[in-house]
Amino acid sequence: MAKNIFRKILLSAPAFFLLAVVIVTVAAPWISPYNPDSQNLLNRLQGPSLAHLLGTDSLGRDTLSRVLHGGQFSLSVALITTLFALLVGTVLGLLSAVRGGWLDELFLRVNDLLLALPEIVIALLIIAVMGPGFFTMVLSVGVVAWTPTARLVRSMAAQALSTHHVEASKHVGASRWFILRHHVLPFVAGPVLAQAALRFGLLLVLLGSLSYLGIGVQPPQSDWGSMLAEAQPHAIRSPWGLIAPGAAIFLVSFCVTLLGNRITHVLGGDDVLATETKVEAHD
Repeated sequence: MAKNIFRKILLSAPAFFLLAVVIVTVAAPWISPYNPDSQNLLNRLQGPSLAHLLGTDSLGRDTLSRVLHGGQFSLSVALITTLFALLVGTVLGLLSAVRGGWLDELFLRVNDLLLALPEIVIALLIIAVMGPGFFTMVLSVGVVAWTPTARLVRSMAAQALSTHHVEASKHVGASRWFILRHHVLPFVAGPVLAQAALRFGLLLVLLGSLSYLGIGVQPPQSDWGSMLAEAQPHAIRSPWGLIAPGAAIFLVSFCVTLLGNRITHVLGGDDVLATETKVEAHD
């Protein structure tokens, strides 16, 4: 059963595309036609050609090479932030559901407060205090990125703990860890994985926005967001500098969203998410 579900998720067009993107970005140091930082002012703002398939930027750097190398930073930061949000959100959500009482009430109020604040505003505030950088970007976005996952896990876990299976396990003396492992986590896993995929796309766009504003990745490093900012002043003369990184962000975000919907469908997440919405409304 698990193998069939895994196969249905992986054997899809979005999964194949994302796998291809990961492979080419990881292999960028070996497959890039040029050094991404190599400048040639005589060839600046060139259109696509056999020598430069996606043209060159304002400093004569090869756009294709910069897209490949920039994807390493964009995807790695988005992935680390998503995993951080997944881990923290799952732990806090389970803790709130299991403990209940004042801890659960405190969790709900703090979660509501953070959900009400725009993520980019909090990210801008943290970066303004700590300065730009890899760690700061992960921290600034990860501070609130866990809240939707925690809310979802808390609601799903609370529902799972109220089932007859859990009550029966408690009566026969099953430990709390046994209940979490065999009854709660399998019930929560599907919707959480689906939401993680969806959140990855959102975080990729958010992190790209920070770099576009000039407070994300700093030179000589580059990512897709910073490439958009660098190419914008020359958009009329050489639009390829905008199209290439913009298309990369769009396609990856779009395919990740499709993959999240695929996970939801395969795991029967539509019914589960509908139930979770009812639980949140009750809260």
